[in-house]
Amino acid sequence: MVSNLFVYGSLRSGFQSHAYEYISRFFTLVGNAKVKGILVDMGDFPAGIPCEEERYITGELYQIKNSHEFSWAMGQLDDYEGVNAEEEHEHQYRRAVTEVICNDMPLEAWIYWYNGETSGRPVIASGDILEYLRTRNG
Repeated sequence: MVSNLFVYGSLRSGFQSHAYEYISRFFTLVGNAKVKGILVDMGDFPAGIPCEEERYITGELYQIKNSHEFSWAMGQLDDYEGVNAEEEHEHQYRRAVTEVICNDMPLEAWIYWYNGETSGRPVIASGDILEYLRTRNG
């Protein structure tokens, strides 16, 4: 069973959001990590999209503190990310297992990939939402 979680947006520690408080209660930070993908600025949030190119999204890798709580903890995050949206609403994100690089080691981790349309939205070239926000906001 994969018990790691890769986050790249509001769930990262740098945001200090309500959602991050939840993460820190159930997960332990392993370290900074990256995953193959493209990061897009959707206005209020970043959208991660998988790709085969040598482009990376920067984020953090977490591991569940108590394995017996994993399903419940991930279910709460699924709700936060809109994975379990009502049938008449589009599922904003989908959760999938992907390869993450942490400390130059490949590991498997869950990630929330964006499910919606991103055409016309700016690509975050650095792949790091925190760096992007710092430079954009001066």
